[in-house]
Amino acid sequence: DRVTWEVLNSMDQQDRARLERVMLYPEDTAGGLMNTDTITIRAPLTLDVVLRYLRRHEEIPAMTDNLIVVNRSDRFIGLLPLRTLLVSDPSATVRDKMVTAVEPIPVTLPDAEVARLFERNDWVSAPVVDEDGRLVGRITIDDVVDVIREDADHSFMSMAGLDEDEDTFAPVFRTAPRRAMWLGINLITAFIAAGVINLFQGTIEKVVALAVLMPIVASMGGIAGTQTLTVLVRGIAMGQVAKNNQNWLINREVLIGLLNGALWALVVAVAASLWFDDWTIGVVIAAALVINLVTAAFTGAVLPLLMTRVNIDPALAGGVVLTTVTDVVGFLSFLGLATLLYA
Repeated sequence: DRVTWEVLNSMDQQDRARLERVMLYPEDTAGGLMNTDTITIRAPLTLDVVLRYLRRHEEIPAMTDNLIVVNRSDRFIGLLPLRTLLVSDPSATVRDKMVTAVEPIPVTLPDAEVARLFERNDWVSAPVVDEDGRLVGRITIDDVVDVIREDADHSFMSMAGLDEDEDTFAPVFRTAPRRAMWLGINLITAFIAAGVINLFQGTIEKVVALAVLMPIVASMGGIAGTQTLTVLVRGIAMGQVAKNNQNWLINREVLIGLLNGALWALVVAVAASLWFDDWTIGVVIAAALVINLVTAAFTGAVLPLLMTRVNIDPALAGGVVLTTVTDVVGFLSFLGLATLLYA
């Protein structure tokens, strides 16, 4: 736009060329994250020459932990750590001391992948190269922190059905419609659960205690499922979930659901039996809790995997689907078993 061009025209030729290079790439890629403020050196130079070269600078770029080594064609060939430069023999060459076992970041790599690389390798900065291996810039940890924060905000807000750009002080009439859509979707799922309850109206009228205990079954299933969903969504976002460990993760979550279901089923069964002086209702709610917690764990594990395959954000839609499943299965198992045992 006009403002952008005015800013570009006010810069000197070198700074303008650097900024135009960055603007070529999408914001959510390494090219959009990088800055072009780098210090490059050549492999044949001695460390003494490099030190004298650095002293000519009034200051070095922030977060500079390595000097980037390139050849005459500006192709990346290695890094020279500053600590190595300071403690090594000044007569040694850059080629003797540089680190070559470093993979530069491709300029088109998605920003989420860049963040994972920084986390995995504990980088402070990293070089960015184009398709031909030529150095185009570098990414620093402060750029990556912004990406991590934005991804966390996105997941956190999405799980509540909110836009990641939601403003705490936004006008009421702009915010209300955004939230209303997800409230409407949630209302539809609530009607589905209400329809299941309506199927057992006769049983509820016969055993009023069922109405008192129904929220326990639904609530426990919802919480258990949300725990599993949160763990899987986080694992997917951090790149920890792959095809070779998906089955293991599903089995793990189902086993956790089974163990927790058995534990709390026993507690609730004893409490309900003593409360209503009816051991049958204790058996019913115990069985329903186990069924619902296992179902919740399975659904919470499988749902984000399936949604990711069809390019649906599990953080955004997973909670609504999960709540529907746990409510329907919880009420169906609880009231269905009660109908069988009290018939």
